[in-house]
Amino acid sequence: MQILENSFWLRRPEQTSRAGVFFSDLSSSLQWGFLAGVFCIMTGMNQTVESGESGTKESAQHIAYVGTYSQNGSQGIYRVQFDSETGSLKLLEGTNAIENSSFLAIHPNKKYLYAVSEVAKYKGEDTGSVVAYRIEGDQGELVELNQLATGGAVPCHLSIDSTGHSLVLANYTGGSIASFRLKDNGELDSPMASLMQHHGQSINKERQESAHAHSANISADNRFVYAADLGIDQIIIYRLDPQTAKLSENDPSIIKVKPGSGPRHFTFHPQKDFAYVLNELSCDVIAFKRNRSSGNLEALQTIPTVPEVKPGYSTAEIRVHPNGKFLYASNRGHNSLAIYRIDQSTGLLTALGNEPTGGEMPRNFTFDPTGKFILVANRVSNNIILFRIDQETGLLTRTKNEVEIPMPVCIRFLK
Repeated sequence: MQILENSFWLRRPEQTSRAGVFFSDLSSSLQWGFLAGVFCIMTGMNQTVESGESGTKESAQHIAYVGTYSQNGSQGIYRVQFDSETGSLKLLEGTNAIENSSFLAIHPNKKYLYAVSEVAKYKGEDTGSVVAYRIEGDQGELVELNQLATGGAVPCHLSIDSTGHSLVLANYTGGSIASFRLKDNGELDSPMASLMQHHGQSINKERQESAHAHSANISADNRFVYAADLGIDQIIIYRLDPQTAKLSENDPSIIKVKPGSGPRHFTFHPQKDFAYVLNELSCDVIAFKRNRSSGNLEALQTIPTVPEVKPGYSTAEIRVHPNGKFLYASNRGHNSLAIYRIDQSTGLLTALGNEPTGGEMPRNFTFDPTGKFILVANRVSNNIILFRIDQETGLLTRTKNEVEIPMPVCIRFLK
């Protein structure tokens, strides 16, 4: 692993796991009937082991969906087959044509996928759209169910609650958060359940001239939605009714960050009451203590994602590893993943360094279903690079495995 600037190596301990079965010698005085019984048992055990091995091999195969921008010959949503044993990546045939499928979300029941169409106009109106798909077959083919307007231009992020009844999304140019109820058949219900408009501006005249909602994240208990708005330097908290998908104002409703920060994406710790926001413009992460009852956020720490912020640098995605020990954030321009260790008692972050992403302008990244790998989507260099995660240190090692896809910006696994 190459660590960039002011970083260090950590040794990866060897890990081995072995299992075996020992049988003692049978006495020669055993009767033939007993030997026949032992033979039958051994035959059954052998069949079980073979079946288990087959199941293991089969379970190592996963389907990942890749959302793209409609440039450089992109055809919309792509599918990739991933082998979590070997790390191999294989591009599957067929795509789903949708303009600027910049963010994807998969329903908790794994039967449906949803994608924003990050456009400024839909059916002649100043709005983008969101599309619902049914997932079919062993290779996860997508069949379109319906498509609806999002109530604001350039939708760029969406989330689904754990009950599978509610979808919320962020309209970037529209500066709003929309919510939709999901039908039992996977379709988006019409009309939309809520449309919450943001107002204001901040100090960056080019990027913060108005509200720019950049993400909408639902808490694990399905009670709150945290909307990071780059344009007004605020995280706005809403109450969510997961059965109806309706949003309402929370108390407290607004968390302000330092002017010019540009909050972009937001993530939760999987086990603890901590949350983290990634600021696009200032290239840093804010760690929060989250009040589970009120939804309030208490700022604990601000830590940079790069050694030095330079013109052309910005951030994109932030995610906590499923084991809750490590946090990662992508840097555009610097073209790296920032790596942090999370203190499990305080939520505070310790920087471990930056890993080059093997391409230009990394956007979204995701963990494979085993948690052993990270897949990074490099938008400008048109590739997805695979990295192995050291489970003890959180550090990354680039593998030789990658796949070329035009303008990849979002990766989601069908587990």
